[in-house]
Amino acid sequence: MQDLVIYNTLHRKKELFQPTAAPHVGMYVCGPTVYGDPHLGHARPAITFDILFRYLRHIGYKVRYVRNITDVGHLEHDADEGDDKIEKKARLEQLEPMEIAQHYTNRYHDAMRALNVLPPSIEPHATGHIIEQEELVKQILANGYAYESNGSIYFDVEKYDKDHHYGILSGRNLTDMINNSRELAGVGEKHNQADFALWKRAMPEHIMRWPSPWSDGFPGWHCECTAMGRKYLGEHFDIHGGGMDLIFPHHECEIAQAVASQGDQMVKYWMHNNMITINGQKMGKSLGNFITLEQFFTGRHETLTQPYSPMTIRFFILSAHYRGTVDFSNEALQAAEKGYERLMNGIEDLARIQASAASDGNTGKFVSAFRKKCYEAMNDDLMTPAVISELFEACHLVNILIDHKAQISAGDLKELTEAMHLFAFDILGLKNERSADNDAREEAYGKVVDMVLDLRAKAKAEKNWAVSDQIRDALSAAGFQVKDTKDGVTWKLDR
Repeated sequence: MQDLVIYNTLHRKKELFQPTAAPHVGMYVCGPTVYGDPHLGHARPAITFDILFRYLRHIGYKVRYVRNITDVGHLEHDADEGDDKIEKKARLEQLEPMEIAQHYTNRYHDAMRALNVLPPSIEPHATGHIIEQEELVKQILANGYAYESNGSIYFDVEKYDKDHHYGILSGRNLTDMINNSRELAGVGEKHNQADFALWKRAMPEHIMRWPSPWSDGFPGWHCECTAMGRKYLGEHFDIHGGGMDLIFPHHECEIAQAVASQGDQMVKYWMHNNMITINGQKMGKSLGNFITLEQFFTGRHETLTQPYSPMTIRFFILSAHYRGTVDFSNEALQAAEKGYERLMNGIEDLARIQASAASDGNTGKFVSAFRKKCYEAMNDDLMTPAVISELFEACHLVNILIDHKAQISAGDLKELTEAMHLFAFDILGLKNERSADNDAREEAYGKVVDMVLDLRAKAKAEKNWAVSDQIRDALSAAGFQVKDTKDGVTWKLDR
């Protein structure tokens, strides 16, 4: 297996990945709250952890990947205030909450398939695990780290912090948080404003409710991931992932719940992708500045100058390291589109290369190092931009080989072809979006172009250079690249 190094948010440094029960790996990633169409901000964590899932499996691990669906308990505000996001949407559209959840879960799955994101091993829903969440609350209560107030159960952060440390993941200082909210102590149901809900008593108008020892109500948002992660991955598992916006409060609260219920942390490596931004501001539904994935695919949004295909979106996200910010712009997406097309052209052109008896020195040297360099990039905390850079270098070599400016042996050509396919398709998860219709269209183009090139060859044989150049220029204007080589003429359609 490869020596993979990943950045652990918990310790704020890169660490060698050493799973607790190799070759088995348990990975939990926070999925969507399904009350609206998936947007570009949803694509980034899905693609980031799809890359990790693909790579871990490729290097020999047996991965159980759990990604949840939040369909209850996620209130509008982190301070346990406001409506449940799904209930609010249901009231606005006069539908059942589960009708809303199912509709947007389907929409999320459609978008993930388009982006070539592999499905997780298990996709649990919060509403399907109410009993497990109630058991978690009972354990925290029994251990003295929670209290009941008017039928709701709240986590006692101040008491927990005396025995453990609240803020270990986010670096926040609880004393400052409590002092800042001290004047609000005693107001409402909470002992202090830093406490968070484990169970909420449902108001009479609240539709989604379940019986519990404390009240008819629903679980707090943070409970679901702790309860479902433990159910499917055990009390100790390897990786918990999500966006950086979840570090506080969601993941900080998850750590507190785990320690308060079982005495220690469940997770060994915490991994977080950075945000997609628009003009430096996080893209999200709560800010109203999001663009849905369907709008990207169709181009139907006022800020978009054109549609962008799913693989352009995937390439755009992978062109930056997952821990760096990615700022949306049409210019950036257009550059990604050109980069993606360049890579697909290079991979397709591998089939046009004619192998020689032996590789020349530079070619052989490149091929022998190519796969190793790609692995080194992936092992360095999933450095996908470096992998893409290596793939572009390979495309450059492909062009040189097609122009007969270098030579490659059959063995090296096979190795180059296999390595480019491995890293572009299997690991980066890209795919060639050109459909069978396009292939059929190109076949028809080919017959016409070949006929025209025959006419050009005849003109050249008659030394009618003006006609020969006129035909070449006309084909170029129509989007066809024509090259004269020592082995004859070649052509390619610019896409």
